[in-house]
Formats: sequence, C-alpha cells, structure tokens
Amino acid sequence: MSSAAITTANTVNPSTDNANQPQPKQTAKEVIAANVQALIEQLEQGHSEGLTAYLTAMGRFHNYSFGNILEIARQKPDATRVAGLYAWNQLKRRVKKGERGIRILAPVIGIKRKKDEEAEKDIRTQNHGVLVGFRSAYVFDVSQTDGEELPELSTKVSGDVGERRDRLIDFIITQGIQLEFKESIAPALGASYGGKIVLLPGQSTAEEFSTLVHELSHEMLHKADRRTETTKTVRETEAEAIAFVVGKTIGLDTGRVSADYIHLYHGNAALLAESLEVIQRTSAVILSALETPRAEEAQEAEPKLAKAS
Repeated sequence: MSSAAITTANTVNPSTDNANQPQPKQTAKEVIAANVQALIEQLEQGHSEGLTAYLTAMGRFHNYSFGNILEIARQKPDATRVAGLYAWNQLKRRVKKGERGIRILAPVIGIKRKKDEEAEKDIRTQNHGVLVGFRSAYVFDVSQTDGEELPELSTKVSGDVGERRDRLIDFIITQGIQLEFKESIAPALGASYGGKIVLLPGQSTAEEFSTLVHELSHEMLHKADRRTETTKTVRETEAEAIAFVVGKTIGLDTGRVSADYIHLYHGNAALLAESLEVIQRTSAVILSALETPRAEEAQEAEPKLAKAS
C-alpha cells in the first residue's frame, strides 16, 4: 500500500485548542500501527476467569478443518458447540452417560531436523514442524453434556462497508481464489482451503466482510510452507488481527470480538507483537485493494467529470 494519507473513523479527535486548525491525515502506515496497538491493548485487558476459561477451552467450528466440519455435520447435524472430553471437564461439564463421541481427524505434527551444516546457517530454523499424518479424536456437542452454564461469546461486528465489499470480492477473484456460499459449514462463519473461500450465507454485511478478510488472510499467508512452519495459534492470531485492522480502518465497530477470538486460540499480546510485520504488510495490501475503484465505478464517474470540465 502506498503511504498516501487516508481518512479513517479512528483518527483521534483534536483538542479544543486546535479545533479550528486543519488536522493532518494519518498515513496508511500510521493507521495500521494505531489499530494494531488498539488490539494489543484489548488483549492485555484480559477477561473474567469464567470467560477466559470458556475462550480457552471452547472452539467454534472454525477451530476445525473443512473436512472435520463436514464430519461433524454428517455425524451430528444439530451440533452447535463441540469440544473434547478434557475441555468439557475443565468447564465443569460432564458428558452424559451413553453419549457417542463425534469422530474427527486430528493432525500429528513431527519435527524435521536439519543437518548440522544447514542448521548453522540460520539457528532460527534448525528444526520445524511437519505434518506426518492424522489420528482419530472424539469431540462432544454441548447438548451431550450436563453442568454449569456457559458464558456467551461476542461475535458481532457492525458498521457500513459501502462499496468496499464489492472491491474486496473483486480482489479475491483477481487472486484466483474461488468464493462460495454454503449452509453446510454452519455454524462456522467461513472456511479457507487452498484456493477457495466458503462463507455462511445470512451474515450481516459487516460480519460477512470481516469473515471474508479473515479467510482471505489465511489464503494469502497460511498455505504451502507457512502452514507447516507456524502453529494454529499463530495463524489464527494473524488472520483475526488483519480482520481487526482492516475493519477498524474502514470504520467498522468490532468491539472486543477480535480480542475474544484470539483469546479463544490461546493467543496473546506477545504473540501478536511477534507477527506485526506480517500483519501490517498483509493489511496494507488488502486496504490498498479496497481503495482502488472498480471498473464500473470508474466508468460511472467519467460522464460526471466530463460535465464538470
């Protein structure tokens, strides 16, 4: 993204002393940095003990691969919230006697060790995780458990995205990424898997936009080598941070949604800080695409310009 100044809804209000003075616009880099800092501050504020436990243990279906989402839907179509036996026990809930678990496939990650001469070149990449296979694992829906009530998780994003939704979709298509809407991924809001993004229909425009940016971030960052070189926590932290930055920059009200989401994956401010460069770079690319008028918009503007000349 260029360093040209852009106006956002997050610019700090001027003091009364300078109310009549023109305020300098923030550059794109300054806007992104400010919004990342806002997310860090939200994460550092923490949560109540009960909500933290919930966010740590519970997975919205977004926690699972597209294949596992289909497996859950096939075995228990009415499932809404799933977790493993240990996670439910931590939340002071117990699986009811006689309940059958929902089988999913869990990845098995091994460590690939480099040869001594290769490792000496860059100590940071001496060893890295690689996918070596899958194993069966079992989860249970909340309806299969009894125990203490669960606090609700905030999931709402609001605001007006305007023409930016169409611009975002145009950008996704130009990247060679397919976009589909399917009820079958419910209650997941979106899924990304190598060249295709699937969204749950029926979301509000603001929620859909935020979900789309999150999944686009996965497509841009977390395929091929980077998928095996990073953890699930890092990938989800980066994708949701990018969705937060882009959303805040165009004026959406995200509340604590992104902070809650990152907490859900055990992410924290320190982890976010480690990925700042990636987050800032990817946010800038997406924001740049949102500032570029679509072909239809440019054509509509031409007659108006002609009349003004």
